Amino acid sequence: MPEAIETQPAAEAPKLNVYQMVTNTIIEQLEQGVIPWEKSWASTALNYAMDLPLNGTTEKYYRGINIILLWCSSIKNKFPIQEWAGLRQWNKDDEQVRAGEKGTMIVYYDTFQKEEDGEVKKIPFLKYSYVFNRSQLESFEPAEQEAKPLKKKTKGTKFEPIAEIDTFLENTKAVIEKYDGTPCYNPVSDKILMPFPENFHGTKTATATENYYSTHLHELIHWSGKEGRCDRKFGKKFGDEKYATEELVAEFGAAFLCTGFGLPTVEKGDHSGYISHWLKVLKEDSRIVATAANEASKAVDYLNNLMP
Repeated sequence: MPEAIETQPAAEAPKLNVYQMVTNTIIEQLEQGVIPWEKSWASTALNYAMDLPLNGTTEKYYRGINIILLWCSSIKNKFPIQEWAGLRQWNKDDEQVRAGEKGTMIVYYDTFQKEEDGEVKKIPFLKYSYVFNRSQLESFEPAEQEAKPLKKKTKGTKFEPIAEIDTFLENTKAVIEKYDGTPCYNPVSDKILMPFPENFHGTKTATATENYYSTHLHELIHWSGKEGRCDRKFGKKFGDEKYATEELVAEFGAAFLCTGFGLPTVEKGDHSGYISHWLKVLKEDSRIVATAANEASKAVDYLNNLMP
């Protein structure tokens, strides 16, 4: 994935909790029954395919939590294209944002200096700015930018291999074992355990193929976190902070990878229970979503860099 885009100057109020602003954006979608990182290319709130967000002036992809924030805005406002830029960036391209249009918040890290024990340290903190979708420009005409139509769904009851993803998985050199159990990554043996492809079936929301690869990429993100790779802390048990963070890293990372391959991130079976779980987690920790999305982008970068 390309490097982070240039950012616009922030407009941050001194006492504003930017982490909470980010988290509130995600919570708003979850409370409406929408999981913005699932089925990201074909959200039920949209009628067109959704890509990774791209800066329309620098042609660099957005990263980390900004991907989720821009997907949330696209779902909410039904933007037909994933091109964005700051007001001044559009103006430099002789583009004008239509009067009355509202920008979408993105975030980035800045630092301030603090002296501790005679040593000056740089402390990172989160700032924000606003970007506008290309469809908010005066020059935009819907006919000129045809939104990619949703792929026609088939019953998809039988698994069909996708060579591009199989090659990607093979090039990571991850040890993958197929068996009749549940999918997981075992950090002790450093192996990904995956059910046989034929054990996956089509559902109301996804084909057998989509279910298989979405699950496989989720476990691959977990694999990337081991010491010597991205070196993340996995947590010791379900419910602790590091466990929840790592699970959200895998959710986001799989969503980013799936979107790159043109696949949806498959919706979990217990939709309401899944949403309730993440609402509870996000309301208890306003920083977890930004942290997890940042780590997810690092994981995707790591995996992409393994490709020959």
